[in-house]
Amino acid sequence: MSARIGVAVMAVLLVLYIGLVGQRAWLLFTSGDGVAIALGAALVVLPILAVWGLGRELWFGFRAERLGARLAADGALPDEELAVRPSGRVERVDADALFPTYRADVEANPDDWRAWYRLGLAYDGSGDRRRARGAIRTAIKLETAARHP
Repeated sequence: MSARIGVAVMAVLLVLYIGLVGQRAWLLFTSGDGVAIALGAALVVLPILAVWGLGRELWFGFRAERLGARLAADGALPDEELAVRPSGRVERVDADALFPTYRADVEANPDDWRAWYRLGLAYDGSGDRRRARGAIRTAIKLETAARHP
């Protein structure tokens, strides 16, 4: 639940940012000065990129959460008991020890979205967020392809 609160706070801050930048862009556009108009145009691009980035991340989070819920309903989430830090994060040493199992599962079943999702969880537990997101994106693509052949 705290992740959702964080996302909501970031979304509200982004909307505030877009409003303020939009106001500045309008002031620059209406100034009549060529350089100011060019700066106003540049300020319009930044909020568009911000909205695109936020939308992409929210869509990724929604789809990843949906796949996680499906795995939980199927009883296919990893069930190993791992030590956690006071922050709630998994101890990296424990996660690293389990990683080869999930990697081997993906190598044995490269078209199984469930295996890719579990590998993403293993990467996340090991602290490799970039690879975790990549594995979960692969899981999303495979699951979508399986639903829409």
